[in-house]
Amino acid sequence: MAIDFKESKTRVNLMKAFAGESQARNRYTIAAEEAKKQGLFSVNQIFLFTADQERAHAERFYNLLKNLSGTTIEIAGGYPIDHFESVVDLLKAAKHNEMEEADDVYQAFGNEAKEEGFIEAASTFFQIAEIEAIHGRRFGKLAELLEQNKYFEKEANGEWMCLNCGHIYTGKMVPQVCPVCRYERGYFIPAEIAPYLGYDFVS
Repeated sequence: MAIDFKESKTRVNLMKAFAGESQARNRYTIAAEEAKKQGLFSVNQIFLFTADQERAHAERFYNLLKNLSGTTIEIAGGYPIDHFESVVDLLKAAKHNEMEEADDVYQAFGNEAKEEGFIEAASTFFQIAEIEAIHGRRFGKLAELLEQNKYFEKEANGEWMCLNCGHIYTGKMVPQVCPVCRYERGYFIPAEIAPYLGYDFVS
């Protein structure tokens, strides 16, 4: 039996997803500022990079509600408060939230949309869930490297890239400043993070 979109669970779930993505964008923008204060400029850029993707997700969910323009959808939901001074804690919280969206929330929303016959909405939930899983792994790897003190140094030679100028540095420890552009070491990202950002600079 066909469900009227105006009465559907899918419309509510789309609004919940829009709210969640909008909040994630703001949380990551705030987290980016904390990373910047602590001299972790590459982590700052990764938070902002991810925040822009969350904005794109929010826009996609919002566009699927276009036919309801002029109406109001009431929602109830739980949203996280991740107000930590530790960048590692901010990253761990972000990982948890992203994986929860990927593995639980958007899978449930997608299944409900499919059951109600809203195939485009279902596909969107499932597709964005896959992206959120990438976000989660990205944040998790960043937290792991920072917590293990492997973000700027390795036991054996490693590779890093300066996000400001693109210089690839090879060694056991990132220099205090980039030898090319003279930006400080906080602009370097380790090779392990590069694939999550669309880079491939490992030799």
